[in-house]
Amino acid sequence: MLEQTQALDRMFQALSDQSRRGMIDRLGRGPASVTELAQPLDMALPTVMKHLQVLETSGLVLSEKAGRVRTYHLRKEALAAVERWIAERKASWNRTFDRLDIFLADASTETTDE
Repeated sequence: MLEQTQALDRMFQALSDQSRRGMIDRLGRGPASVTELAQPLDMALPTVMKHLQVLETSGLVLSEKAGRVRTYHLRKEALAAVERWIAERKASWNRTFDRLDIFLADASTETTDE
């Protein structure tokens, strides 16, 4: 459980940066080289590489090198873990709000009965 929590922490930390989220968006359309990922960003290539390293360490992307070209791929199953965590929280909040709705409806009925 602790390992899953730490992995989720790394993913959320990686997703906390706008540039990295942009890279994830781009990789959602298919694999891309470092040059392709760096093109829309206003930063030096070493900075782009550091961002990609954060994404890879988090488990959100994988890279492979063919010759001099490093290509990154999105790990959709890693995003599914984030989605699952959010869905679990949403379901819990919805149950809480449902109970509140029932409580308020009961309280309203008691008030009108008196």
